[in-house]
Amino acid sequence: MRIRPEAPGDVEAIAGLVERAFAGEPHSSHTERFIVRALREAGALSVSLVAEHEQNIVGHVAYSQVAISDGSSNWYGLGPLAVEPAFQRQGIGSHLVRSGLVQLQAIQAAGCVVLGDPQYYARFGFQRIRDLVYPGPPPEYFLARVFAGAVPQGQVSYHEAFASEA
Repeated sequence: MRIRPEAPGDVEAIAGLVERAFAGEPHSSHTERFIVRALREAGALSVSLVAEHEQNIVGHVAYSQVAISDGSSNWYGLGPLAVEPAFQRQGIGSHLVRSGLVQLQAIQAAGCVVLGDPQYYARFGFQRIRDLVYPGPPPEYFLARVFAGAVPQGQVSYHEAFASEA
């Protein structure tokens, strides 16, 4: 398996992969492929990585900047993270997350947030920060990892692409 940056020729493969990966997920809005497309079209995909197996894309992760109401800057959101259903639970998602976090640190990001399973994301150093909030989902599913600087306090807003429905 090889992790590499998204290339222009990967767009359709990524869209199909993301759709398949979230098709059976009960907590999904099933708009993830539209979110990735809208982030790409807005030039807001700060880090976009794919996992290749035998020249096929079997995983994808996106990172985009988020806004925090306290004015903290250089923060990013992880997601969507997608792995081809037949390749799930083989460590591909973990490799994508770790590679993306390394790239965020290389561009001197202050930190990263994620909305997801606390047990899964804790292995990458994410934790709940009480005063860093995202309205809507239960707070225990909104996690952050600080790379540098002060721990932010406030409400997080994702890029408007996360409202994409088609």
